[in-house]
Amino acid sequence: MAISKEDMAAAALDEDSTPTQVGAEIRDLRKAKRLTIKELSLAASVSVGHLSEIERGIASPSIKTLRDIAKALGVTIGWFLHNAEGCDPTERDFIVRADNRRTLRFSSGVTDELLSPNLRGQLELVMARFPPGSTEVETAYSHQGEEAGVVLSGAFELWIGDQCFTLQTGDSFSFPSTMPHRYRNPGDIETVVVWAITPPTY
Repeated sequence: MAISKEDMAAAALDEDSTPTQVGAEIRDLRKAKRLTIKELSLAASVSVGHLSEIERGIASPSIKTLRDIAKALGVTIGWFLHNAEGCDPTERDFIVRADNRRTLRFSSGVTDELLSPNLRGQLELVMARFPPGSTEVETAYSHQGEEAGVVLSGAFELWIGDQCFTLQTGDSFSFPSTMPHRYRNPGDIETVVVWAITPPTY
């Protein structure tokens, strides 16, 4: 029977990852998504007390519990265990190797790769890949913070407030996230954008 990449990552929980590392990853993502520990405990069907112990590195989650937490946060368990896959421990807090990025795939086909080592700081760096014609969100949204980015390839339509801008390879942008915004790839090739967001909202 074939073993999935997620199951391989899960197996690494006991071998290469410590409870403190896994707990910190869970806490960082929960905070980035603006969820309280009570909200996550309800969504994942894990008691507040046990979830608190996991986040503080006092307890290790079972594979089932980790899957439940990951599902509630909208990721796979590989998100929490990526550093277990051959990462040099001295690099963990500073460096992200190209073959060890955490990835989110959306139903729209858009893929986000986290370029920041973690979500603990004030800045988040993401590489977004938009398939031809794809839209990450249909309606404009807003939130606290600021955003800036550069288009590495393809065409990019960016709505900020009631204005629409068409950007090409090499163009860059910056705007306060409190302004309603949305974006899409209007072209027939993949668009790649490197995005800086503060504070992290992954």
